[in-house]
Amino acid sequence: MMSVREEKSQVVSEIAEKLRASKSTVLTDYRGLNVAQVTQLRKLCREAGVDFKVYKNTLARRATAEVGLTELDEMLTGPTAIAFSTEDEMAAAKILSDFAKTNDALEIKGGVMEGKAMTADEVKAIASLPNREGLLSMLLSVLQAPMRNFALAVKAVGDQKEGQEA
Repeated sequence: MMSVREEKSQVVSEIAEKLRASKSTVLTDYRGLNVAQVTQLRKLCREAGVDFKVYKNTLARRATAEVGLTELDEMLTGPTAIAFSTEDEMAAAKILSDFAKTNDALEIKGGVMEGKAMTADEVKAIASLPNREGLLSMLLSVLQAPMRNFALAVKAVGDQKEGQEA
């Protein structure tokens, strides 16, 4: 049987490992959410490959010290749930921001992306960006626009010349 100290040490190691492995991490205050809302949020996170867990702030602070992210310590007050995204950098921010729009009780405290601490406003700004596919489609439409405009101009000139010949 493990002692309480060993269990806490394992939790600190787990949090530290998740902080190292995740592409992005978002800290939230979930106070005021009912069980159904938390269950729905966990389901949304799980479907997107985001791990959403509640940890004790003291253990989370020890983990942030271990990985060199002590900037997060000021956010680790009150009830805190942490969302770790290991696959998509924007997944946790998007899911939590969208959920917070319809559930006022969920408050985003801040987060980490690529080892840099972010404020709540920065997390929300990242969440408002389109995903990778959306950005690629925007780029494609920007690249296609000059060719499309040129083709329309050539066609208009051709139609105009045909009209003059008739």
